[in-house]
Amino acid sequence: MLGISLLIGVGVTARPPEPTPVKVSVTRPATPSVAAPKPTPPAPVSRTVALRWSVPEPRLVQGKVTRPLLHREARLTLSPAQLEQVQESGSLAGLRPELDRVYAQIEARTPGDVRFIRAGAQWVGEARTGWTVNRAASEKALLRALESGAQAAALSVTLTAPERSVRWAAARELTHLGTGKSAFTGSPDFRVHNIRTGSARIDGTWVASNQTFSFNALIGSISAATGFRPGYVVTGNTLSTEDGGGICQVSTTVFRAAFRAGLPITERHAHSYQVAYYGDPGLDAAVYAPSKDLRWRNDTGGPVLVQVAWDLKAQELTVSIFGAADGRRVQIAAPVISERRNAPEPSFMVDRALKGGEARRVDMPAPGLRARVTRTVTYADGERRVEQLDSRYRAWGGVFAVAPGDDRLR
Repeated sequence: MLGISLLIGVGVTARPPEPTPVKVSVTRPATPSVAAPKPTPPAPVSRTVALRWSVPEPRLVQGKVTRPLLHREARLTLSPAQLEQVQESGSLAGLRPELDRVYAQIEARTPGDVRFIRAGAQWVGEARTGWTVNRAASEKALLRALESGAQAAALSVTLTAPERSVRWAAARELTHLGTGKSAFTGSPDFRVHNIRTGSARIDGTWVASNQTFSFNALIGSISAATGFRPGYVVTGNTLSTEDGGGICQVSTTVFRAAFRAGLPITERHAHSYQVAYYGDPGLDAAVYAPSKDLRWRNDTGGPVLVQVAWDLKAQELTVSIFGAADGRRVQIAAPVISERRNAPEPSFMVDRALKGGEARRVDMPAPGLRARVTRTVTYADGERRVEQLDSRYRAWGGVFAVAPGDDRLR
């Protein structure tokens, strides 16, 4: 029994038990949770609404009244705060200052009497209506537009006709009667200024039936205080400086318009010498208050309108007369020239801006002569009136400006 036990103990090697697997738990650091970013709300934006209105603007074309529509628009811009206030209150109370500014701009248009403009070969009469905003109706439409998101709202406008409207002119059959023109090419600045100042006082003048147009009465006082500048006028045998030099350009052009319209000329004076600006002799009109005026009478049986326009680029002055055409026809013959006389030696005047020995021509020489212009007016009943307009111009040597003390001033 012992041997067996030994044999067993020596010959057999026992295996160790296999190790039991150990589960290892690895703990990782916790990742902090990040909330998803919230979307940024859109920034409030302003909004612009167009206030639109369409009104008839009557025109007189070939004696007939037409009423084409005039389309206008004003823009109203609202801030985000104002939009929010309108949405919350349901009223436009917060927009009152902005609305009042828009209304004031629109209502600045006041009525204006009929005037005539050249459109191709014809004259078209146009008048300006005054505009008043109907606030209740306009703001009701604007509120609806803001609530619905519309981009425009209708503005309600009430029209005020002028005293002399297009319809008024049509009833009196006003049309073009005659136009006079003259050029002021090369005029110095003071002269152009005085031409424009005088023209503005004549433009838009209405002469009632059987009334007399007086140039001096319309121009009024000529002085620096009334907007005129000093310029050259004829004094004796030379020129001197007085306020309003150049005003005769206006009177000459008015005279030509009335003469061509066949209106009776009741007072007109020729210049003492030919003025280069006026072109052909015999159709000028000198004025010098109170001794010399230009006057003509309105014998058309209806009102007469005098319009004046000046073109600074073309350096041309235009006067047009409008009234009721009574069928008269006007013929003006070319001037008949006689009694020519040569221009004498020039005269001289002082210009303190010049240095000794310097000279500057300020007026051109002109020969003396007599000019006769014949106008024939034939009326609808066959009656004819033949008039002869005589103008005598003395010979003129022109004028030079020289420095003080120049021997030629003697």
